[in-house]
Amino acid sequence: MSTERTEHISSRRARQHPLAPPDWLLNGLKPSSAPIPWAAVARASVALAAPLAVGFALDEPEYGALASMGALAGVIGDTADAYRMRVLNIAVPQLFGAVGVTLGTLVYGHGWLAVGALTLIALVSGMISSIGTVASVSGLLLLLNAVVGAGLPLPEPWWTAPVLLVAGGLFVLALTLLGWPLRGRQPERTAVADTYRALATALEAAGGPGARYDERRQQVTHAINHAYDLVLGRRARVHGRSPSLVRMLAQLNVVIPLVEAAPAAHLRGRPLPPEIPAAVRDLAEAIEEGRTGTPVLDLPAAHTPAERAVDAALRHAAKIVYLAEPDLHNVDDRLGRPAALRVRARRGVRDMMFSEASWRYGLRLALCIGLAQALVSVIEVERSYWVALTVTFVLKPDFGSVFSRAVLRAVGTAGGLVIAAAVLAEVPRGWWDVPVIMVLAALIPAFSVKGFAFQTAAITPVILLLSDLLNHQGFDLIRPRLLDSLIGCAITLVAGYLLWPESWHTRIGDRLADTVDDAACYVERAFAALPDQAAHAAARTARLQARRRIYRDLSGVRSEFQRALTEPPPTGARAAAWWPLVVAVERIVDATTAARVRVNHGAAPPEPDEVAEIASRLRELAERVRSRTVPERVEAEPPGGTSSVLAPVRQEVAAARAITRPES
Repeated sequence: MSTERTEHISSRRARQHPLAPPDWLLNGLKPSSAPIPWAAVARASVALAAPLAVGFALDEPEYGALASMGALAGVIGDTADAYRMRVLNIAVPQLFGAVGVTLGTLVYGHGWLAVGALTLIALVSGMISSIGTVASVSGLLLLLNAVVGAGLPLPEPWWTAPVLLVAGGLFVLALTLLGWPLRGRQPERTAVADTYRALATALEAAGGPGARYDERRQQVTHAINHAYDLVLGRRARVHGRSPSLVRMLAQLNVVIPLVEAAPAAHLRGRPLPPEIPAAVRDLAEAIEEGRTGTPVLDLPAAHTPAERAVDAALRHAAKIVYLAEPDLHNVDDRLGRPAALRVRARRGVRDMMFSEASWRYGLRLALCIGLAQALVSVIEVERSYWVALTVTFVLKPDFGSVFSRAVLRAVGTAGGLVIAAAVLAEVPRGWWDVPVIMVLAALIPAFSVKGFAFQTAAITPVILLLSDLLNHQGFDLIRPRLLDSLIGCAITLVAGYLLWPESWHTRIGDRLADTVDDAACYVERAFAALPDQAAHAAARTARLQARRRIYRDLSGVRSEFQRALTEPPPTGARAAAWWPLVVAVERIVDATTAARVRVNHGAAPPEPDEVAEIASRLRELAERVRSRTVPERVEAEPPGGTSSVLAPVRQEVAAARAITRPES
């Protein structure tokens, strides 16, 4: 606690200093603690250097540079874990990139025709980015390559550039898939095992400090979401029942009762015996190693409803984890098996065409690209494609705050230009470019996990060195590229941020209010009266789906708030004011789950009137959130009686309703 208070005082002092940078900028410049993906580092180094070496060997360095540019796009897009998703994440965007560079090449040097063409491509790119992750990367590459094709003199004939770019991207894909025969389903299996490990860590924190347990529980939510995405996504592409996938799905399903029991264990107020998290870690090892047989559990005796819930869930999980051949026709998908790829694509296109947000982002991106291209058409800016490239990289709403990305882009570009200047000034052009690119390419995945400014600093010198092989400007590239980046950032800030109301009137309050409403529905569903056993089974499945959905939504809300915290006032200030309520809603859902688990294991169920009262208070809180831009001071409410199983839920709801405006 004293450390937190010291950090808070230091932060306040920094803000009081007139020359101190704002918190949102400091947060963006602070490197992430994510581990460096060494396999991706080695892959990027080979993927970008090898095509360049082949180009020099054939005395066609321009061809090698184009193939390396395609490899760069593949390296940036290689973010999935499962091999089948990697095929989609790399191959599909490469096809869109080929279309983009072809269209850009056709309008190269055509002045206002190029302005109109790139503006239209930007509209399409922005709209398809709303469909999903693969579509977002595809839209990005479509526009980026179109800008490059319209701004750089590329080799003739017209099909040369798209072929070389796609070849470079497919080379990255080939390197990525080298491990598939040996590790075919290892990513999915590892994701399931990691879910158990995250749960073991949460169970160790149960009964201890609330903040520590909340952090561990969030890690469990992320792990479950990731594992279900991988396993169910794989099943969507497998015809029939795959025994290995069914086994992984069964192992993932049986962890849900353990996850539900964790909040009940936490509310006991004392730590669990160490044998319990140790047993969960042993299950994780068994999943990863594929062990089967008869589980051996040495667990302490269970006495309270919470202890019985943990004990029963752990014993059932062990039985399923060690089961060699699960019933292929008796495994519930919980969230439902995903629709076929063709069906999802059709839905995505339909939603894109009729989505206001999709059109709004497409028009915003088109406006900025149109202004950038019109500006460089009116004013002579040599090799001006960098302005539009900057706009494209910055104006990606699914990548983070537009405002902070514009500032961080300028900072990262300046850092990258320092590296590029040293290389262009000291390293002779020719074969020396190959080892230099090998080293710089390795920095891209290593720096990308640390933050956007670091990623920009790594990508900038690579693009500059490759483009120098096409236009032969050498050191003279440096100053114009910095100026182009500043122009692109300025266009984005004005036309892509300041002119759009949603930049200033964020919807984080509405999104949070919707989640509070969902929490009210979850309370009602968890304790609804059921007429018979069949209805009880159906209600349990519906409750599990509702719980998974609300935790996934809460994860999305948390991510949206964390993004909003990087915005300047008023958006960042509003997000900071409402942030305690995000944590409070998560605790309400946890307390509700714990109460349901206690009822399942012997505790008396709550009265219907009490359930209705709590749901009503939550809906009143949701309306309060919708009607205000910042929390208002509210007197703390008495939490009600302490004998009911819902007493912890009442306490959390009272705490949520009493959240006040932070002191200024």
